[in-house]
Amino acid sequence: MARSPLRFLVLILAISICHAAGIFHPISDSHRSAALDLFKPVDGSFASLEEAYEALRTFEVLGIEKTAELSKATCKSVLGTLESSSSTPKDLFYALGVNGILKCSSKEETFEGIISSLQAVVRDANSLLDFYYSIGSLRLIKDQTSKTDLHLSDAEGTFRSIKALSQSDGRWRYSSNNPESSTFAAGIALEALSGVVSLASSEIDQFMIGAVKNDIVKLFDSIEKYDDGTFYFDEKLVNMREQQGPLATTSSVVRGLTAFSSVITESLNLPGDKILGIAKFFLGIGIPGDTKNFFDQVDSLACLENNRVSIPLILSLPSTVISLTKKDSLKVKVNTVLGSHAPPLTVTLVRAFSSSARDNSIIENQELKFDPQDAVYFLDDLPASFDVGEYIFVFKMLVQDSEQQTVYATGTLTQVPIYVTGLIKIENAKIAVLDSDLGSVETQKKLDLAGESTVSVSANHLQKLRLSFQMSTPLGNAFKPHQAFLRLRHETKVEHTFVVGSSGKKFEITLDFLGLVEKFFYLSGRYDIQLTVGDAVMENSLLRDIGYVELDLPEPPENASRPPPQPVDPYTRYGPKAEITHIFRAPETRPPQELSLAFLVLTILPLFGFIIGLLRLGVNLKNFPTSAVPATFAVIFHLGIAAVLLLYVLFWLKLDLFTTLKTLCFLGVFLMVVGHRTLSHLASASAKLKSA
Repeated sequence: MARSPLRFLVLILAISICHAAGIFHPISDSHRSAALDLFKPVDGSFASLEEAYEALRTFEVLGIEKTAELSKATCKSVLGTLESSSSTPKDLFYALGVNGILKCSSKEETFEGIISSLQAVVRDANSLLDFYYSIGSLRLIKDQTSKTDLHLSDAEGTFRSIKALSQSDGRWRYSSNNPESSTFAAGIALEALSGVVSLASSEIDQFMIGAVKNDIVKLFDSIEKYDDGTFYFDEKLVNMREQQGPLATTSSVVRGLTAFSSVITESLNLPGDKILGIAKFFLGIGIPGDTKNFFDQVDSLACLENNRVSIPLILSLPSTVISLTKKDSLKVKVNTVLGSHAPPLTVTLVRAFSSSARDNSIIENQELKFDPQDAVYFLDDLPASFDVGEYIFVFKMLVQDSEQQTVYATGTLTQVPIYVTGLIKIENAKIAVLDSDLGSVETQKKLDLAGESTVSVSANHLQKLRLSFQMSTPLGNAFKPHQAFLRLRHETKVEHTFVVGSSGKKFEITLDFLGLVEKFFYLSGRYDIQLTVGDAVMENSLLRDIGYVELDLPEPPENASRPPPQPVDPYTRYGPKAEITHIFRAPETRPPQELSLAFLVLTILPLFGFIIGLLRLGVNLKNFPTSAVPATFAVIFHLGIAAVLLLYVLFWLKLDLFTTLKTLCFLGVFLMVVGHRTLSHLASASAKLKSA
């Protein structure tokens, strides 16, 4: 029983994945942790200002504080870019973007030269990206300074130049020389146009604004949709060198759409369900593992969080599992894409039905109550007719304030899969040995599948083994689990698995050993019996040994197949080996202590004899050299002799013979050199004395 949650976890996850695409959750702390892991500066700074802007913008949206070290190093790069005369419009765009977040410089004289150069780029621009970076940079300068008089010299002409790159299907070209149109470029163009409108000294021709609005409507006509209700934009280019994916393309359109809608007076008439579907597309991605995709996701959701088109509201469930045993209540949360609280809503459970009987509604039009403390909508008790199983709950949201209903996108209906779990009754469990011919019961024993007791039976190849039990839900209905297996494991580790069939509430399997002798490889002996019953909605799923059967099978014929080799247990092969115990030889007997001491005295006697002999000969230091160099060699020579004597003592106490001999060889060569020099000096001195 203890292993059952682990074994059935894969089953539960596999079933949940089938419906996971329809469940969306707002941005959470998981995104904040992932952002800190993905956007890691090297030595306090990022590789480029573009990477720095994406990281800082992501931190700003998610509410992550920026470190002082990062701000200092990045500001140094920003100021260097702004003061450099060789900076491109793209470099200035990202430098100004970072400056707007970190507030590195607010000196207006820093921007004087930049403004004139950017104005020149706008006048001479012939590509969409030139317009985008130069106009975007000018707009950032206007937002970061007090230059309210910063305008484009010919805003309407610039607007027309950008609009000339649009196509009839709502997409844009990157330049007049490039015939290929792009959805990604459409988002860039809309951002550039919003910058032109904000930098215009007078109102742009409303006919041109209306034409762009018409392009946006056409662009949304080409939006694509997944089965789970998510909407996205994708490129249809073939010859372009860098083809953007759905995430980058949709992000570009969202940024352009929200930017353009913020500078025009009239609202854009776009379907709210498509805006909501785009938000669900970004949330359904989860947490991207790439910094660029992560930035596109978070920045786009920030644009959707507060826009003039339609603010999407996300309905989510803290848990999609309701336990009848614990008497759980249904709880629903509604938030914006970044997790902010939604306005007052009316949340209605339109209907709830079993996934296996979609036409029969168990709940209809039930309004959920609101708990202001936890900011959740809840349904106290499920109807008594609710049984365990997989259900589909259909919700509807409605903003209570009629004036705000056009501000928020709630969608039409939201379907959420719900698992209602409970304890399944397992009754009348029996195991019996039957006579093969007559089918009469020879041995029958009851099983307690909820307990830990086991049974044992014996059979031969002319008999049958039958296992039967009944399963029912808490309401007494028949229950058919996803898994019901019977496994027989021989003492040689050979296993055989059988599916337990069912008819209504009754589950039964009969094993005819006469027809299974070849499958069992004619192996007689003990077979452990294991029963597996499990389901995602079954709280008491079981995986346990219920006993064993002693099976007597006939001897195998000569041509009978042999059991396959069993895999070696890795723990047995690579695990710790048994401890090896050594039996050492008994130590030899030692002589008495008195005899050892007497031998020590006899060993030391020659040393005393040597000392006495030196004294009798009248040894003195009269011939010890007096000059500096000879005296040094004489002292070293005597120290070498003392070292040899010390080596003998160490050999006696702790050193082994090989170590002693190696050290003695070194000392012998050393003594030979210094002794030769000392004796040569004494011989020379003696010769001079005799000649004198």
